[in-house]
Amino acid sequence: MFNTPDKWKSENSLAYLLLLTTTLCWGCNAVFARLAVGEVSPMLLVSIRWMATMLLLILFFGKNLFKEFKTIYAHWRYLFLMGTVGFSGFTTLFYLGAYSTTAVNIGIIQGAMPALVLLGSYLFFKTPVTFTQITGVSVTILGVIIVSSGGDLSRLTELIFNRGDLLLLVAVVLYAAYTLGLRKRPNLSSIGLFISLSIAAFVSSLPMAFLEASWNQLSWPTTRGWIIIVLIVLLPSFLSQICFIKSVELIGPGRAGVFVNLVPIFSSIFAVSYLGESFESYHGLALLLVFTGIFVFERFKPL
Repeated sequence: MFNTPDKWKSENSLAYLLLLTTTLCWGCNAVFARLAVGEVSPMLLVSIRWMATMLLLILFFGKNLFKEFKTIYAHWRYLFLMGTVGFSGFTTLFYLGAYSTTAVNIGIIQGAMPALVLLGSYLFFKTPVTFTQITGVSVTILGVIIVSSGGDLSRLTELIFNRGDLLLLVAVVLYAAYTLGLRKRPNLSSIGLFISLSIAAFVSSLPMAFLEASWNQLSWPTTRGWIIIVLIVLLPSFLSQICFIKSVELIGPGRAGVFVNLVPIFSSIFAVSYLGESFESYHGLALLLVFTGIFVFERFKPL
């Protein structure tokens, strides 16, 4: 049965709210990643993050795991791959890359994610894309570039891609692939899917934590480190992932992906409010461009 206009508007409004929550939490994660430096080693952080998320999900929604066990078992290869690529793989590369690159580079590289999702949707799923939508994505990316370059576009000519940049670029590619892969998800509830992916993420993160320990690089969390981990588990790990999975279910990966451009914007806002960094006029311009780009992309999407 076709959706009524009221239902269509309701679903879109819900998706937008979910994506706003998602990007707010991911914006917090960028700040948490910076705060975690020196408080806990990165690979151990990834393992604790997904172990705690997994246990939290099982504690509150364990019945979904048993109820949908047959479906989960039948598709365990897909679920393990998705959890490894989108959860443990992305976060591992993100935390490692953040150690050895600049904030300018991080913002620009993250801004490439929606474009990769849009390109992947077109190449692999033949999702219709209009010139106006491409323009909308370009406008949002321009906003990301402005805020990432500190309002001085001449800084872009001085960029030198190092190991951290390459790790972050691979991380962005992995999450774009994960976003696209959600279109082929098995017939599981959002919670059942998330529990399965978190288990896969925890299991697949263990080898890197063991490797970190074998290299004598493992560092247990400090008191402040544990506080940061709790926040990471509750916001970017738990709440945001549930919201993102549901939003992709409602409006598809191509439309959901463009909202990721809000992440570096929110990261800057949180850095201003929490870390005491100044808010400049270019932050306002970047926000305007990002929201304008999302509006154009949504307003002129193919019917």
